[in-house]
Amino acid sequence: MSRAHVDVRTLRTDAGVGCEAIESLAEETPVALLYNGHPHAVMMATPSDLEDFAIGFSLSEGIVDVPADVRVVDIVHGADGISLQMHVPQRAFDALPGRDRSLVGRTGCGLCGSETLAQAIRPVPRVEGLPVAGDRLRDLFLALQARQPLNALTGAVHAAGVVDAYGQLHVREDVGRHNAIDKAIGAVLRRGARPRELLVTSRASYEVVHKAATVGIGLVAAISAPTALAVRLAQLAGLTLVGFARDERHTLYAGPGQDFL
Repeated sequence: MSRAHVDVRTLRTDAGVGCEAIESLAEETPVALLYNGHPHAVMMATPSDLEDFAIGFSLSEGIVDVPADVRVVDIVHGADGISLQMHVPQRAFDALPGRDRSLVGRTGCGLCGSETLAQAIRPVPRVEGLPVAGDRLRDLFLALQARQPLNALTGAVHAAGVVDAYGQLHVREDVGRHNAIDKAIGAVLRRGARPRELLVTSRASYEVVHKAATVGIGLVAAISAPTALAVRLAQLAGLTLVGFARDERHTLYAGPGQDFL
């Protein structure tokens, strides 16, 4: 079984004085996603919460419409990486873009492997945007920060938190921010709940907004800035987009009845 981190011996130098130290490093492993026995994508990811990853990726990428349409058949650990073997209905498999080739992505890559512009940015669905409450947003980010054990240990991973319709916060970590999002979405969906809000410890790029809207999330909040394309997509989707959510501060970029671009 793969571990999410490894311990290595290092030589640490501070003010010219060196000493040996043991440090924990986040693991990064090729994870192949196969549908109906056919390779679809290889992502560099942290090898943890892989069933959450499989479900979240399949839904947020629009490969299936409901969690019941994807089944994790096997998780195979090999010398070269990990294979996530899934089964989807034939109609979903037939609709897979580029199913005659395997897409190779960097760590949490958003566009890697896209063959055409149409594949790169799919139409964004409409969702119901949610209001922003500053105190609640601050408390959610404090809770997210407190539930990042791998980052506390290694300092090298992103986290995503998804609040479900019952108000529960589900947190997942990964070396790739998109992978962390997929894992957190998958964690909610595997429990039969509906995702409503997404918190990310990164910038809000277009694919963060796109993944959120695809699964019906109405609010995305990031600790850093969004991109202009992310704002435009949020407006098209009707989604509430917040950036620079830190301590008492946040900036609203898109939301119901708002048009800043």
